[in-house]
Formats: sequence, C-alpha cells, structure tokens
Amino acid sequence: MTETLEGHCLCGAVTITVQSHANAASVCHCDMCRRWSGAATWCLEAPEDSIAYAGPVKTYSSSKFADRAWCGSCGTHLWIKTAGEGYDLMPGLFDGARDMALDREIYADRAFACAPLAGNHTRVTRAAYEAANPHVEGNR
Repeated sequence: MTETLEGHCLCGAVTITVQSHANAASVCHCDMCRRWSGAATWCLEAPEDSIAYAGPVKTYSSSKFADRAWCGSCGTHLWIKTAGEGYDLMPGLFDGARDMALDREIYADRAFACAPLAGNHTRVTRAAYEAANPHVEGNR
C-alpha cells in the first residue's frame, strides 16, 4: 500500500480520497465487467477503511457478492465493492494513478482479440479464477 490519491468523476460532483492502495492496476474481462464498461474494467484495489468520498454516488448490486457505483450526475464509473472486502476503484479517477503498472489480468482468456494487453503481468483464466474464488462461479 502506498501514497494518498485524490480523484473525482468527470463532472467533479463526486470526490474520492484513497489513503492507501495497491499501487498497481488490474483488469477484468468477465461478462459483467465487459457489459459495465464496454470492454475490460480496470481496477485499483484499496482497503475499505482507506476510502472517503462525497457526492451523488449511486449503486447497483450486480451480483450476490458485489455492488457497482457511479456518479449520479454524470454517470462516471467509480468502483466495485465486494462484501466484506475492499474497493476496486477505477484508476482513471486519479491523476496519480497514471504511472501504475498493470499487475494482473483476470478472465484473460475472455479478452477481446482487438485489445490485447502487452507486458509481463499475471494472466488468470476464467477456470483458474473461479476455482480460487468459488463465490463468483456462474456469475460471470
């Protein structure tokens, strides 16, 4: 975990401060994330107690284990919050996330062929991810 990040949505109505975070980005190609974002969903992991936010946040329970949040004014995606775990925040909210490396790609075998991600990061298949996280099986 590392330095504080301050960010906001497209219109500035929602502001977010993150006191500690993973200092690396991950990406998910599962069905829900692709539908939510239009392609892959990029995430920055942060513990639940490190987040402060203000503004018109709206949420949707996208599965039995996670909620997704967005700005109620402009629609900017903000985070995915898994029950009992931390936040997966959208790195694009934070100017300070610009130089973060890609650490992990999940559902890598479901990625769009038109947008391969280069680099030497961990790539986890759907089968491997669901074997390690049985609570998500059938939800993706």
